[in-house]
Amino acid sequence: MSKKEVRFSLVYRDMWQSAGKYVPRVDQLERVAPEIVNMGCFARVETNGGGFEQVNLLFGENPNVAVRRWTKPFHDAGIQTHMLDRGLNGLRMSPVPADVRKLFYKVKKAQGTDIARTFDGLNDTRNIIPSIKYAKDAGMISQASLSITFSPIHTVEYYTSMAYELIEAGADEICLKDMAGIGRPTDLGKITANIKEKYPEIPVTYHSHAGPGFSVASVLEVCKAGCDYVDVGMEPLSWGTGHHDLLTIQAMLKQAGFAVPEINMDAYMKVRALTQEFMDDFLGLYISPKNRLMNSLLIGPGLPGGMMGSLMADLETNIEGVNRYLEKNGKPKITQDDLLIKLFNEVAYVWPKVGYPPLVTPFSQYVKNLSLMNVTQMIKGKERWSMIADDIWDMILGKSGRLPGEVDPEIKALAKEQGREFYTGDPQEAYPDALDKYRALMQEKGWDVGQDEEDLFEYAMHPAQYEAYRSGKAKADFEADVAKRREKEAGAGTASAGMIVTPQVLTVDVNGEQYRVSVVPEGAALPQGGAAAAPVAQAAAPVAATGDAEDLPSPLEGKFFLTKDSSETPIKVGDKFKRGDRLGYIEAMKTYNAILAHRDGEVVAIVAGNGDTVYEDDILMKIR
Repeated sequence: MSKKEVRFSLVYRDMWQSAGKYVPRVDQLERVAPEIVNMGCFARVETNGGGFEQVNLLFGENPNVAVRRWTKPFHDAGIQTHMLDRGLNGLRMSPVPADVRKLFYKVKKAQGTDIARTFDGLNDTRNIIPSIKYAKDAGMISQASLSITFSPIHTVEYYTSMAYELIEAGADEICLKDMAGIGRPTDLGKITANIKEKYPEIPVTYHSHAGPGFSVASVLEVCKAGCDYVDVGMEPLSWGTGHHDLLTIQAMLKQAGFAVPEINMDAYMKVRALTQEFMDDFLGLYISPKNRLMNSLLIGPGLPGGMMGSLMADLETNIEGVNRYLEKNGKPKITQDDLLIKLFNEVAYVWPKVGYPPLVTPFSQYVKNLSLMNVTQMIKGKERWSMIADDIWDMILGKSGRLPGEVDPEIKALAKEQGREFYTGDPQEAYPDALDKYRALMQEKGWDVGQDEEDLFEYAMHPAQYEAYRSGKAKADFEADVAKRREKEAGAGTASAGMIVTPQVLTVDVNGEQYRVSVVPEGAALPQGGAAAAPVAQAAAPVAATGDAEDLPSPLEGKFFLTKDSSETPIKVGDKFKRGDRLGYIEAMKTYNAILAHRDGEVVAIVAGNGDTVYEDDILMKIR
């Protein structure tokens, strides 16, 4: 009897996002790709996913060019490529119109991606099944995913039934997406065995993160049950919040009697060295050392490895704001570890109350963000649930799909108090087609829709990020942030000559007129292409005397935006508003928190610039 064959898939870009905030630039990806091919052990390589395209935009790179160049060497070598997509949410954190979803698969197929790994953060099959059809219509292999978590609701029977439904709807393959690595090995083996017993011809892939420590045992269990493909990472980014290591998995399965490919270790060491080089270049500036460690505390909150990569960066910002508040009020500061433990405890409290959404993007971020907001607000003497972003409310209210569990009565009462209604219809129906709108906007701006309409797709999928990319602001902000981090790492107290820094923007009054002035240290350079590269002083619209005006402070740390995307009209000086009207947003931890008017009034002055970083209690605008 021949040995059962198990094939390997390298999740190279996901390795980076699971460790930190960013993934390599396209030039770096092009350098490492040939050596990955030379390793000779991969049947598949992951080439795209939820956060990668936004990262390209932040770099000032066209994501579509990056995908085409990254997939090419693997295609030339006969290696299949796969992408991760979020079903209803496409490649972003919020729902996507159906026409944009359809174009998504056509574009990615044209760019060289073979397999669409589709999941839904709520495991609502209504959000996955359309993507199965869209992917197959575009000529792609549809791999439907089960978002694995561990709760009283998420049983072997629950996942088996879900897999059967997706296969019967046309899925070519099934992925067990154990995004937090908290699936229990024996349960995962049983789910795999159930799928293979009924549908032996359906390939099964196992994807997991190493964090809490179960994943190596889980790989062995699923392979014994008939799993065909295993996702792996490799040094120096395996383990920790990343993925189990190729060498460990290959050695274990080989000894256990499975047919596994051999590894060209010379090429392995070259990929390892290049990966370290990219870390030393700039990517390591965004990787917390704690993300390189295994952490069994993750068993409790069940937070996914992909999200943990950015969590420590979020904590850096939040701890700064919390300690600023504590110091101002004569209270002792807390450490990042203190805040982390409070967060883990709060996640365990919040998760069942919001209906046990599987902790996978975007809902892992929503549960984490809500928990972190609760913790920081309570430290500051405010009430739990006092700050819930609109996207989080959409999840709670059912606008993103059906929650696995019941929403707690306390949250239902809060929704009723705020006049929010629960939604029970098909989530897609709440989001009308939008391609014509974005096509018209591109024509108006003189922007080409791109090869295979790929730039039209990018604009419709990531409106705000695409506009920042086209304007040059995204690249300028990114370069300024890298410079700031390098300066901090070097321990320098002042900006070096020629260093690109983020200017401080001040509003000054000259003879009754307001002017916005950009200020940088002597010898420092302004970012190229960003707003700060404009003339140093720009006259703002004259405003009335503001002596009787009320300051509108920021309720939290983040970036201030007047709108979320081009579909909204920004408020301006002189506009009147009603209580409850949206005046702007604070973008924090990948969610937009609406700033709502607490009374009727009029905008007298807008103090914070669009896209400015603000801290709690910074003045956003003046109203009366």
